[in-house]
Amino acid sequence: MDIDKIKIGTEGTFLPPFENGINTVKRIEELGYDSVWWADHLMAWIPESIWTPDIVEAAAYRDTPHVFFDALCTIAVAAWSTKRILLGPAVTEIFRRHPAVLAQAFLTLDHLSKGRVILGIGAGEGENITPYGIEWNKPVERLEESIKIIRLLWENDKKVDFDGKFWKLKDAILALGPYEKGKYPPIWIGAHRPKMLEMTGRLGDGWLPANLNMDLYREGLGIIRDSAKRAGRGPDEITPALYTYAVLDEDHEECHRMLGTPLAKNFALVLPPEMFERYGVQHPFGENYYGLLEFVPTRYDRKTMLEALEKVPTKLCEDNYLHGTPDEAIGQIEKYAKIGLKHIVINNMTFFFDIRKIRSSFDCMKKILAYFKG
Repeated sequence: MDIDKIKIGTEGTFLPPFENGINTVKRIEELGYDSVWWADHLMAWIPESIWTPDIVEAAAYRDTPHVFFDALCTIAVAAWSTKRILLGPAVTEIFRRHPAVLAQAFLTLDHLSKGRVILGIGAGEGENITPYGIEWNKPVERLEESIKIIRLLWENDKKVDFDGKFWKLKDAILALGPYEKGKYPPIWIGAHRPKMLEMTGRLGDGWLPANLNMDLYREGLGIIRDSAKRAGRGPDEITPALYTYAVLDEDHEECHRMLGTPLAKNFALVLPPEMFERYGVQHPFGENYYGLLEFVPTRYDRKTMLEALEKVPTKLCEDNYLHGTPDEAIGQIEKYAKIGLKHIVINNMTFFFDIRKIRSSFDCMKKILAYFKG
């Protein structure tokens, strides 16, 4: 296996003051990462009802988990402040921004970054949509139509029409071209379920799922490649990537301890119901509950949350988060690479589960990066 071909990215989302985040993204580039990614959120996945120091040690230093800069504005400043690293949202969606607005925004970012931006996009997350009075319906069909509109506007510098189910364009124009003629930002789709995977094979330049165990990753990539073939595309036209939470320590059992904490289990609530079924249980909030679409953290009181978190199998977290010693994490990444993974985005979550692990976990990250990047 040619490990030099495996790209390593990391999470770039940061907190006020803004200047500290820019210093961080510069340091990420200096360390040798290939990419840096931002969550496009209004709300965090953590309910404030459990944002207390006994569950989240960071709560002693920050009043709320729900603090986010606008992702696209932040990427713009990061693009201007860096020279080499790829940048993107993981991931944005099409309920809060019209596809024409996204098309223009990412061409702008393409110019600011001199061709280094990736449009990471998905069907959306309920927590960023329904609490804000935005109508939530048919997210997969809406995403497909949106991607078609974005490409239509990118690839035509004359006025265009589009007669869709969700959007209708008449005499619309977007004359701004890409930074490099003919080279538009790649579109990476955050797909997990069959319809989204099939769409990725037809329309995507890359695949960016989150926290998928190896069996599901293999299955998903198979669906994408079959779909690409039916659409007359080659499988190499789509970059297989993975966004993953990481829990890292020189002691493997320490990772298991952290993965058994309520906060680690909280992030598992966004996984689809079929994931829970594989462990012989139903989702704590109902048999067909899909947290990515339905979990709005501000609506859950502490008692309800604690009861739900007790029902999340620790093994589910162990299987779906990258975890272990640096050598073990490297081995896991290499196994994914044998399946087809080309680009992994590692979000170091270790210190969320044990604040004492800040320095040691980032030392582990450096060892992983050094292995793949020299």
